[in-house]
Formats: sequence, structure tokens, C-alpha cells
Amino acid sequence: MKIAFAGTPEFAAVALRAILEAGFEVPLVLTQPDRPAGRGMQLQPSAVKQVALEHGIAVDQPERLRTPEQQSALASCAPDVLVVAAYGLILPQAVLDLPRLGCLNIHGSLLPRWRGAAPIHRAIEAGDAETGITIMQMEAGLDTGPMLLRRGVPILPADTTASLHDRLATLGGEMIVEALRALENGPLPATVQPEEGVTYAHKIDKAESQLDFRQPANVLARKLRAFDPFPGGAATIRGTPLKLWAGTAHEGKGSPGCILEASQDGVMVACGEGALRLTVLQKPGSKRLAAGDFLRGFALIVGEHFDLPA
Repeated sequence: MKIAFAGTPEFAAVALRAILEAGFEVPLVLTQPDRPAGRGMQLQPSAVKQVALEHGIAVDQPERLRTPEQQSALASCAPDVLVVAAYGLILPQAVLDLPRLGCLNIHGSLLPRWRGAAPIHRAIEAGDAETGITIMQMEAGLDTGPMLLRRGVPILPADTTASLHDRLATLGGEMIVEALRALENGPLPATVQPEEGVTYAHKIDKAESQLDFRQPANVLARKLRAFDPFPGGAATIRGTPLKLWAGTAHEGKGSPGCILEASQDGVMVACGEGALRLTVLQKPGSKRLAAGDFLRGFALIVGEHFDLPA
């Protein structure tokens, strides 16, 4: 089979590597245009583009896929299958209809739970015990297509989005290779997604990073895990905005936002229910530090209060 691939970040790059290592022919890769990144804000190729260039694969980077001109590279390639993983562009029906065997999507959740842009973050934030990968036959709706393969993994108590992302990316690569090999022998059995259990994983907004210590400590601890590596947690004290990267929920009482303890073991902050022990913090212009190292450079005093959002 001739396989075209559409994807952008590392999650997709892992799948592309797996497809290539399995020996499939990939004549064309679609990925988002280069974006400015880093301190110098220089244009940087996506992770998928880097893999494609390493393997001498043609790369197309349209801003959209709405017009025949924007679709021309894919149409000329005439792929049997288009594999899509975290591409970032909506595929119109004309694109979905191009490949002879349709478009397969690698989605980072157990559909129909967490359709949408940020399934890994939202699963951790919600306290789910399990998530996984679904290989789906794409249709015009948002992650609504019939499921071809579906496999779960546990969400571990210490999982962050970064650690869970890496496990799911590897699983996604294994499963798409399995699906493509099966497809060579004929259509895969498809299961229509049930209407019950549908949830949406909305894109992470940077404004969500602000911690409200009136919430329960266990909710905030999950939020910190979900928002690592982006956008992290945020809180302000004495007019200084701090980044908060890790914390655990404990017993404790006090007015929300009040510092109950500040030691080598962490900064204990009273919450609406329980207390949150912050263990990794960051001040402006610095790097992430364990609580003890952070406190040596930025004193936090028992009885002080973090600001609460309006």
C-alpha cells in the first residue's frame, strides 16, 4: 500500500517512525507550516517534518486544505490510505474521499470519551483511571468515525501529560502498524461509536493554568499533573507570579491560599478541601526547582497567602 501521512507534533512523529520501520511506502507527508519557537523565535520544522526529511520523504505544508490547490500534492500522490495523527487541520470531505481506502486517525483516548484536541490532558485532569488509543476511520464529524482498534492503558498515580503522552505515542505507533497490516488483507471490522459516554477534550487555554486554592487539593494536584509540560500551574504571591509544576494532596485546614508549611519537603497550601504540598516551583526568569532549592532563593513564610482569582 501507498500511505500518505498527516501529523505535526512528536506524538505523530512516533507513529510515522513506526510506519516507516514496518516497511510501508510513504511518498508524502503533510504537516503544519514551520512555526517560530525558542528564545530567538526562529522558524522551526515540526517533529513530523524532521522525520520526513531524515527519510527523504516529500513534505507539503499547506495553511489549510480547503481548495483544490491546497489539496493538489495529496491528490497527485494518490495514496491508498491517509494516516492522520495530531495534524491540527480539519480535513474536508474532499480530502477524506481522496485515498482509496479512506483516512485512519490515531486518537489519544478511548473513544467516545475525550473527543477533541487535548484528550491526554483532560483524562488526567478528570481523574480517569484509564485511557488509551483508538484507531478510527475518519469521517466529517469531530472524532466521530467508526472504531477499528481500541486499546486501554492505566493512568498511573504519578503520570503527567508528558509521561502518559510518551506511552500513548508508542502504543499508537504499534496499533497503526497493526491496522495497516490488517488492511492489506481487506477491510477491518468497524464499531460505531456509542452515543453514551461522549465527552469533549477542549484545547488547553493558558488562562486555565491559574490555580484557585478554593478548589479541593486533589483537584489541583491532578491539574498540575495534567498541565505538565504545558502550560503548568500559576499562582501569585506578593505581586510575583510563580509557576507551579508538581504537588500532592494531603490533610490540612486553613483559609484557602494560606501557606501552612514551607520546608525542604514542600510548600503546604490550604485549599477548599485539604492542603496541596507544592514540590516543584519556578520563579520568573529561573528554572524549575525542588521546593527546598526554590525556598533558598525565594522565601515563602507560613501564614502568607497566595492570591485567589477574582
